[in-house]
Amino acid sequence: MSDASSRRNRGGLGRGLNALLGDVAQDERDTTTDGAIRGSVRMIPVSAIAPHPDQPRRHFDEHALEELSQSIAERGVIQPIIVRPHGHDYQIVAGERRWRAAQRARLHEVPVVVRDYSDSETLQIALLENIQRQDLNAIEEAQAYQRLLDEFGHTQEALARAVHKSRSHVANLLRLLDLPSEIQARVVEGSLSMGHARAILGAADPIALADQVVAQGLSVRQTEKLAAEVKRGASGEEGKRPRGVAGGVHGGTGSADIEALERQLADLLGLNVHIVFTPEGSGSITLDYSTLEQLDMVCQRLSGERI
Repeated sequence: MSDASSRRNRGGLGRGLNALLGDVAQDERDTTTDGAIRGSVRMIPVSAIAPHPDQPRRHFDEHALEELSQSIAERGVIQPIIVRPHGHDYQIVAGERRWRAAQRARLHEVPVVVRDYSDSETLQIALLENIQRQDLNAIEEAQAYQRLLDEFGHTQEALARAVHKSRSHVANLLRLLDLPSEIQARVVEGSLSMGHARAILGAADPIALADQVVAQGLSVRQTEKLAAEVKRGASGEEGKRPRGVAGGVHGGTGSADIEALERQLADLLGLNVHIVFTPEGSGSITLDYSTLEQLDMVCQRLSGERI
């Protein structure tokens, strides 16, 4: 193994996506078995590439995939796919969606960058790439986190730093895996959001509650209120008025509404969010970040840039 490869295999998780992927245009002067320069962009047959079986992303939106396929048919694959040697062929590290779309566009070859990555680094890169591009649904993200914890011994704190999220965001996602598989499937398909799923957690009959939420098209805030009412009913407190439901975010100072909005924004950004609300309708929103990478992520999302 070369010195460069040896350095890449040490301490992968804390290095972030850019450090793990590196500059795809950089010439590492490290050749593959067939003589190509490892790290440089090259064209290889689509048929010589296989997806990684443990790719965190399982659900691919058909409409979005078809749109990408049409774009690739017109312009080609602009961003190279990252692969690693796998037997006599190659395995995808990052870019499976582009590879799938290229197949639909009937391309024979695609641009790739070949890198040597361990199983751990491959999973970490796939996780980081999808999260930073907001491509994973909440369940896929949670499952990827759980695997990193179980198989590679990482801590929640280390995971949070690597993906530029708050530790509470990681912990809340992992809790979703305690939900019944039927509810997890609804999060994957999009009929329930992460906020809905969090509100349903701990319910005596979460499946029945989820059915009601979907049937009535309830918002996250309405789901939280319903879950609280069901819980009070089960404990014999039906006569008590729900705490903090007077007024909305724009119609009063209801702290429960503000807290619900803070949770929704925190779920979206992966950072702790604090909202100060005044009776006059003015206020402020504060985002807590602990690294410059988290600040950069927020700036890019607010400006609409792709990471």
